[in-house]
Amino acid sequence: MSTSIWSVRRLYSPSETEIVQLTDILIDCVDGGASVSFMSPLTRERAIVFWRKVAADVLEGQRALLVAEDSLGLCGTVQLLLDLPENQPHRADVAKMLVHRRVRRNGVATALMQAAELTALECGRTLLVLDSVTGGDGARLYERLGWVRVGDIPGYALFPKGGLCSTTYYYRDLTDVAASPFSALSQPDAHA
Repeated sequence: MSTSIWSVRRLYSPSETEIVQLTDILIDCVDGGASVSFMSPLTRERAIVFWRKVAADVLEGQRALLVAEDSLGLCGTVQLLLDLPENQPHRADVAKMLVHRRVRRNGVATALMQAAELTALECGRTLLVLDSVTGGDGARLYERLGWVRVGDIPGYALFPKGGLCSTTYYYRDLTDVAASPFSALSQPDAHA
């Protein structure tokens, strides 16, 4: 477990160096068994293509990309998908919450999710939706952070090395959070 100091920031124009570091995070997560849309082994080439597409979407304002960084470089990331149908201008999807195994259990994921909520509010979004492997580390994190469980879909996807996994859908209504002067989002975070 790492005890390094880290911070969270939003990327508005991901550099090639940052794309390479995001690639490292994604490959580490897939190698570690995370069901995040990719099968194992995930090649660097495929991961870089994915992150270049994300970078293009960020530049076009279709996604918000947040990263955690420590002294060794980027170590975590999460995205807000903002390009939704015109009847959903108040909503965003949370995607690709990824934390490198070297910094897990240090509050990085919590800080990324809190930053995603703040960013959503800054973008005028008050309802967030996500899905996570049923009963996994992500699901436990989201429930601890106050996300509301909607339900499970059995056999939804495959784990990176095969085998079906269920997914659980969650939502987070930020209207009450944004209105409260004592909300967790309004409190300074030592790592943000």
